[in-house]
Amino acid sequence: MVQMAMGMMGLWITHPKGRHPLIAEVQRDYAFLLSAYDVEPGAMTPRVNEMTDFNIWTFNSRAFPAITPLVARQNDRVRIRVGNLTMTNHPIHLHGHEFEVTGTDGGPVPQSARWPEVTTDVAVGQMRQVEFTADALGDWAFHCHKSHHTMGAMGHDVPTMIGVDHRGLVGKIQKIVPDYMLMGERGMGDMGTMQMPLPDNTFPMMSGTGPFGPIEMGGMFTTLKVRRGLGANDYADPGWFAQPQGTVAYEWQGAPLASTAPRQTAPGQAPGAASARKPGGGHEHH
Repeated sequence: MVQMAMGMMGLWITHPKGRHPLIAEVQRDYAFLLSAYDVEPGAMTPRVNEMTDFNIWTFNSRAFPAITPLVARQNDRVRIRVGNLTMTNHPIHLHGHEFEVTGTDGGPVPQSARWPEVTTDVAVGQMRQVEFTADALGDWAFHCHKSHHTMGAMGHDVPTMIGVDHRGLVGKIQKIVPDYMLMGERGMGDMGTMQMPLPDNTFPMMSGTGPFGPIEMGGMFTTLKVRRGLGANDYADPGWFAQPQGTVAYEWQGAPLASTAPRQTAPGQAPGAASARKPGGGHEHH
């Protein structure tokens, strides 16, 4: 257990000698081991006796943005193995593609037991193997779907300050604590743009920069980058995807739009609206 708490672990993958009827040929084969740590700010060593309250969540002992992206050539068959050695489950989610769970700790999954998915839950001590065809060009997120698992180290006892009126308060506090700064007034998005000194051996709670600004992620998060024309053994990061013209959202610069739209029909009168008839004639207690 001490070795696991220190990150001293890895995956053992055994391949069959010959072709297996339930194991497909793939062009890209990735493996992730999920792990978690409790490292106090400024400390160099995880708390090895912690069992429930962790603050660092990693793929292969690395946290985003230090996790190398998954790279695939368009239409490559991709396999991803995910093993979980943390003390909680992880719903692993892929954007842009549908996959099938093709293997578990018990071996290959029969074809009749597979179905298309975008999220698979990996429980404590489990392994899940997923496969898909990387047919959608672009940069696609791959991450645990628990929000705090895609963040860096954080304090869990910070009060909620959303909507609190801070006017006139910051100046008074700075007279006592000169380095005090306001945070959390509008949610956590501001953390992506903050640049502040951190304790030694600590990283930001939300980090990473993309083509449109801060990504505001951390922990168990990376990207799948699908491109045309990659070499069979090319795993280098191809950079950010060049979005086709006309496919990127932009801010409306015209006249303000109406905030409300008038009803076109009375409630329950729209074409195809459902109707209900209350029972009568002494059926009130049925």
